[in-house]
Amino acid sequence: MIQSPNGDAEKDAPDNLSLAGDGFDTVMKAKQAVEAQCPGIVSCADILALAARDVIVITGGPSFRVELGRRDGLVSKASDVAGNLPKPSFNLTQLVAIFSKNNLTQFDMIALSGAHTIGVSHCSRFADRLYKFSASKPVDPSLNSIYAKQLMQACPQSIDPRVAVPMDPQTPMVFDNLYYQNLVEGKGMFTSDEVLITDTASRATVISFAKDPTKFTTAFIAAIQKLGRVGVKTGNEGEIRKDCSAFNSR
Repeated sequence: MIQSPNGDAEKDAPDNLSLAGDGFDTVMKAKQAVEAQCPGIVSCADILALAARDVIVITGGPSFRVELGRRDGLVSKASDVAGNLPKPSFNLTQLVAIFSKNNLTQFDMIALSGAHTIGVSHCSRFADRLYKFSASKPVDPSLNSIYAKQLMQACPQSIDPRVAVPMDPQTPMVFDNLYYQNLVEGKGMFTSDEVLITDTASRATVISFAKDPTKFTTAFIAAIQKLGRVGVKTGNEGEIRKDCSAFNSR
C-alpha cells in the first residue's frame, strides 16, 4: 500500500497494476478511523486481512476468524514482486511450485483459486487465449466456445486492455462454488484456471468442490487462514504505520 513518488513501490509492479484503487482507499479510510480511536495499535496489515474477510462475507461467503497481531513491513519494492505471484498463464506444476514456497499445498491452491468467483480481470490478462493461442488455433480450444464468444464480445482486439470483465460469468458478485462448476464446463478465464480441470492431478478436487459447496468453503477457510500467516511480522519486527501509504518517519 506504500505510495512511492518514484513509482517503484510494491503496488507499482506490473503484476499489481490491475488492483482496484478503491480497495486501497477503503483500507486507508478504515485505518484513519481506527487511528482516531486507538492510535498506533492496529496495523495496516491486520486491517487488510480483516477487509478481505469482510468482502467475502458481504458477498455471501463464509465468515471466519482472522488471526491478528501483524505488524507492517519496512520494505516495499516493485522489484520484489516478480516470481512471488502466480501468473494467469501458469500450468499446474508452476502453480504448485509458487504456492509451496509459502507452505501452501496443491489442495490449498485449488481452494484459494475459488476466490475468482468474485471480482474482475483486465482483458490484457487473458486476451492471448482469444486471439493468439497458436498459429493454427487463435482461440484456446479448451475454452467453452460460447464463453469464448462472450469474452471476445467483451474484449474485442481493439479495446483498451484496461477494460475489466467479471471472472465469474454467472454470479460475479456472489461468493459461491460456481467458479468450479464453470471450470467443469470449460469456462475458466485464465489458463491457470482452466488447467485445474484439464490436468488429471487436480481435476478430482475441482469436481468435488463443484458438487459440494460446503466442502469448498471448509477448504477455503483453512487455506486462507494459512495464507494469512505467510510473511507475518510480530514483536519488534516492522512497525505499526500511522498512514498505510507511507512508512513512519524515523
